[in-house]
Amino acid sequence: MVTITLRYPSDEAGAPEDRLPKTMAIGYFDGVHPGHQAVIRKAVDLARAAGKRAAVMTFDPHPRAFFGQGEAYAESLTPLPEKIRLLGELGVDIVYVAVFDRAFSRLEPEAFVRELLIRRLNVSDAAVGFDFTFGRGGAGNPALLAQLGAPGLAVHTVEPVSAAGAKVSSSRIREALMLGDVALAAGLLRRPYRISGTVAHGAKRGRTIGFPTANIEPDGRYVLPRHGVYAVYVRRGGEIHPAVMNVGVVPTFHGEGGTPKLEAHLLDFSGDLYGERLAVEFVAFLRPEMKFSGAEALAAQIREDAEQARRLLAVVRR
Repeated sequence: MVTITLRYPSDEAGAPEDRLPKTMAIGYFDGVHPGHQAVIRKAVDLARAAGKRAAVMTFDPHPRAFFGQGEAYAESLTPLPEKIRLLGELGVDIVYVAVFDRAFSRLEPEAFVRELLIRRLNVSDAAVGFDFTFGRGGAGNPALLAQLGAPGLAVHTVEPVSAAGAKVSSSRIREALMLGDVALAAGLLRRPYRISGTVAHGAKRGRTIGFPTANIEPDGRYVLPRHGVYAVYVRRGGEIHPAVMNVGVVPTFHGEGGTPKLEAHLLDFSGDLYGERLAVEFVAFLRPEMKFSGAEALAAQIREDAEQARRLLAVVRR
C-alpha cells in the first residue's frame, strides 16, 4: 500500500499513482468502524472487478478541528498511523492524506470533483457514506457529487450500518469510551478499542509496591477512555499478554490534576520494556480511578484488580 500526501493547489507533477485509473472511498473515517468499512469495501470491490487501483481519500487534520469546532476533534479514535494500518488491512492500494488547510477548505464543490477527483486523480468511481459532505462550507452531498461527476465519475452511496438499535458512528463510540464502556465500544467497532504507543520511563513507583508498570506514551492524540482501571490485552510484537491498566492521573501520588497517563501491569511477565512499541486492547472496565490512603492500600487494590482482570481475560481469550 502506498500513502501519498495530497495538497491543493499544487504545482508539483504529482505521484505516478495519480495517473492510474482508480476507485476511491472518500471520508475522514475516524475509527474505521463497520460503517466506514462498508464504504471502503465498496471501493475495493469495484476496483477488483474492474482491474483498477482501490484508493481512499482521508483528511488531516479533522475539518472540524481545523475550524476550531471543539477540542474533542483534536483527539482521534484512530490517529493517522493507526488509520492507515487499518486501511491496509482492508485491501486498499493507495491512501491519499489530503492536508486540510485554508486553501483546501475553500475548494468549491465543482473544483473538488472535476479538478481534483477526475482530472488530477483519475477517479472513475467514488464510494461515500449517505451523510458525506464536501467542498467549501460542506455544501456538497452525494447527490451533488453524482451530478458534478457525470458522466465520467460514478457515485456509489453506502447506507449506514446499525448495531444495538442505532446507526454505528464515531460519536457513539466516543460516548461509550467516555463512560468507560469499552465493551460497547468494541461491539460498535467489531474489535477491541486499541491504543498504540512507546514505553517511556516513569516514576517507577509500581515496582516499589510489587506491581511494575509500563508507562505508555501514545503514538498520537487518541480519545482516552474514562479514567479508571481496565482489563486489557497488550500486544508486544507477535506476543499477546493479559494485563491490567490504569488510565488517569494516579491521584494517590499526584492529586486530582495533571496529564492522564496509561500504565499497564502485564500479568505474569518480567523484563525490560523501555523503548518498545506496544498496542493495548481494552476488554473490560473494572473500576473508577480512586485516591488511596497510601502505597499499601493501593497495592492491595491493584492485587484485587489484577486477579479480576485475570479471571475476565481467561474467558475473553485473544
